[in-house]
Order: sequence, then C-alpha cells, then structure tokens
Amino acid sequence: MTAPILKIQNLRIENLVGDVLVDNASLSLMRGKVLGLIGESGAGKSTIGLAAMSYARGGCKITGGHVEIDGVVIQDLSAEGRAKFRGRRIAYVAQSAAASFNPAHTLMDQVCEMPVHHCVRSRIEAQAWAVDMFRLLELPDPANFGARYPHQVSGGQLQRAMAIMAISANPDIVVFDEPTTALDVTTQLEVLVLIKNLIRDYNIAALYITHDLAVVAQIADHIMVLRQGKIVELETTQSILNSPKKTYTKELVADRQTSDVFREIILKDDQEVILDAANITAHYGDFKVLKDVSITVAKGETVAIVGESGSGKTSLARVIVGLTKLTSGDLTFLGKKLSPSLKHRSRNDLRKIQLIYQQPDVALNPRHTVGDIIGRPIKFYFNRTADEVRKRTLELLEQVGLPADYYYRKSTALSGGQKQRICIARALAAEPTLIICDEPTSALDQLVADEILKLLQQLQDELNISYLVITHDLGIVRRIAHRTAVLLNGELVASGATSTIFKPPFHPYTEILLQSVPELRENWLDELSARRAI
Repeated sequence: MTAPILKIQNLRIENLVGDVLVDNASLSLMRGKVLGLIGESGAGKSTIGLAAMSYARGGCKITGGHVEIDGVVIQDLSAEGRAKFRGRRIAYVAQSAAASFNPAHTLMDQVCEMPVHHCVRSRIEAQAWAVDMFRLLELPDPANFGARYPHQVSGGQLQRAMAIMAISANPDIVVFDEPTTALDVTTQLEVLVLIKNLIRDYNIAALYITHDLAVVAQIADHIMVLRQGKIVELETTQSILNSPKKTYTKELVADRQTSDVFREIILKDDQEVILDAANITAHYGDFKVLKDVSITVAKGETVAIVGESGSGKTSLARVIVGLTKLTSGDLTFLGKKLSPSLKHRSRNDLRKIQLIYQQPDVALNPRHTVGDIIGRPIKFYFNRTADEVRKRTLELLEQVGLPADYYYRKSTALSGGQKQRICIARALAAEPTLIICDEPTSALDQLVADEILKLLQQLQDELNISYLVITHDLGIVRRIAHRTAVLLNGELVASGATSTIFKPPFHPYTEILLQSVPELRENWLDELSARRAI
C-alpha cells in the first residue's frame, strides 16, 4: 500500500503561557488528494497548516507529536534541513497575498526565487516557466506581468501569482490557507478552478484551509472539522455535507444553507440622507477607476456595494474617506460639503466617518498591543484619561466577542478572524455616524461572521449608525443591506432596494454574480465550469 506523503500524529501546540492551541491532532494525506480544514476563527486551522512545515507562528511552540513528509520526521532535522524541505517539498499559500509579497521586489523576482534557490531551475528557465504560467492563468500581458510590483495588480491577480510562486519548485504538498477569502465571487471562482487544475496536473497533495464549507466542498476529498484546537469530525466530503454526525458540524452545514436565504430588510420612510456622493469620477494615473458614480446613504441605513475585483468598490470607499483624490463630483456629509482631501477635514468629520479595512493583516501595527490599537482613537477624539481609555477598550473587546486578556496581546498572536474583530472595535471606538465596512467579515468563519453581522445590526438599531458595506459575499448583502449598488469596471450598472436587486429580472452582470456564489453541494464547481467553459 502506498504510504502517505504527509503524516501528522498527536500534534500538540501551545502558546508561551501554556494555552493549548492544537490538542492531539492527527491526519494523513496521500499524493493528489485534498484534505479540507474547516472551523471557527481560532480553531487551529492555520496553526496545523503551518505545523505541517514544522513551523509555529510567533508566541507558539510545538510541544508534542511529530510531522512526517515522505517518511522523514522534519522536527528531527536541523534548521538547515528543515529549510531544504520548505518551498521544495512543501509550500504555503497565505491568506493575505498582499501581506505576503515583498513590496520592494517585482513579482518575477519573487516567483523565481524558490526554484533558483533549490536548484530546480536556472534563473532563465524559471523566468520562461513563469511567463508560461502567467499566460496559462490568463494574467494580463503575461510577457511583462512579472515586471510589476505587488501593489500594481488586483487582489485576484496577486492570489494567482502566489499560487504560481507556491508550485514554482515542484513541491509534493501545498498548504492553501484561505486562498480565496478576500476575493469577489467571480474571481474566487476562477482561482478555485485554477487550484483544482494545479492539484490535478501536478499531482499535488494539499491541505485546504477555509471557513466556507461550500468552497471546500468543491476542492476536498475529505474534510476535517476543528473547534478550539480539537478534531470534531473527519469524514469524506460527501458524508460531511449529507450526514454530519456531530452537533457542531450540523450547525456549520445549517448556517451555510441559511446564508443563501434572502431576508428582506425595509428602511423606514423619509430617513435623513447623511452621505451624498454625487457624480464621482476618480483616476489612478491615466486609468479612470470610477466613472460618474452616485450613491446616497441615509441615517440608520445599510447600503451594500458589490462587484468583482477591480470594479471600483474599494476606490469608492477611499474617495469617501479622503484617501483617493476626486477628479470630479461632490461629497456632502451631514448637510455640509465634505472636503475631498483627508488632511483638510475637521477632527469631527474624521471621527464621524470610520473605515474597517479589507485586510486586517496590513491594517494593524504588529508592534502595538490590542489595547493600544483600540485605545488610540478613544484618546485622540475624546481626550479620556488612561483609566477611562482602558475601561472603554475592554467594553469594546467584549462587544466584538474577544476576552479581556487580549488587551495585552499583539496582532501577530491573533488569527485572521480575531484581527478583523480588532479592526471593527477600533472603528467603533470613535463613535462614528457612518462606518464604511470594506469586507468586514471576509476573514471570519460562518458562525463568527453571523455574530458580527448581528452585532453590527444591533448597534445600528441602538445607535442609528449607518453602514456602507463593500463586500463580495452576497450572503451578507442579503442579510443586512437595505439597498444595494452594483459596480462593473467603475460604473454603476444596477442600484435599488436589495429586495429588488436580488429578484428577477436581473441585470445581466448581477445574474453572473448570483450564479457565482458557491452552492453547498459537491460538483457544483465542475458543473458551472462546464456551462461557462472556464
């Protein structure tokens, strides 16, 4: 019988104060097979993925069990021996491509680094192979794409470049850590097809980490459900979807099914308009990123902005908060003209419009504690004493579902979902009138995301806060948005009550978005790919 390429036995991982993050986890993985790891934020998914390379993130250590790759226990190797395995035998695709690439080096330099370092290809051979992969994955201008820097490409393009970089040294195993979390549904679909094809064509064994059960169902042969560092259930994908045995797994399946159910939300009549963005046009250099876009947000209203990667969603948010220069158009906030430049706005204007960023990895200073991060806007805007700042910070931690002892932690010791909750708490600290939420739950598992959405709705009901929600998750839009605007290539192609946008007849592009939301069943991706010839 063929031996597994990856074998993890009785893995135990603790932090420096002795808390158990992964408790007695075991798994095995054959060549060409995919094991999905799913569970709530902090369940230990990414921790196990990193441990497969005999690596523990800062503040953590492997205290029990062992990891074998092709029969070799890599913890027994020297640091030099382990380095030879990483990248060559096992590679890692991180959750945040933007935070993982070096901004000072071109994409070509970073894609070629691993195969050259491990003597798999010469530099010339690696460059030629990279251009072929850029072309195969339909990246723009493949002959020159590698000359770009990470900030010069979209999130979907950067994620594809990271997948290319991961397989550049022909590894046996790839750990995919939330590779489509921050992508819109249409781009996610393309990346999922890419990953599935790479696994098949290169006979790769893969760990696929995600919080979206419908996504992992399209990729994985087996699914491992984790909670609080322990294995809840490990079965075939078919068994998990159709006959889950454990209560927690049943909750995950049920929650993912109900996320596709439309909930009609009706705004009260004659609500005061607090934000009026009229005829907004903006450029990045010579490229027109927004083309005469107009939206309004009323007091106590949630407006969702949806569209594919590069459609202008985040650019619109940046214009509203004053980070991207207007070419033409007007911004009116609370009945007054709002300066298009952040530096010319009053402190009160800055306080009343807050932004929850898309990528918590790059939005939080890794050198500062959580207490400092959340407490800073409290001190800046309200001039509170140190005791008052601490008290309010602890209240906000409780509001976003984090324990009080996180006050002293740094963001590097937190999971992706926990970081996102810190970003939400920081925005709430300013007591704003309008919160612009740029993918506020993209890093959260289904159950925790639902809690955050309920929290946002609760705050809206209590404080009459308005939200402008930028998201690729149409399930979120269905749940919380009063109105929805659809952007495509910088233009507003559909706008109206969410109940209208999500009911036929659809705008053709809206229909594409709706069809691209993964369904909770096996073979959905294959069937859709066949219909669209992706």
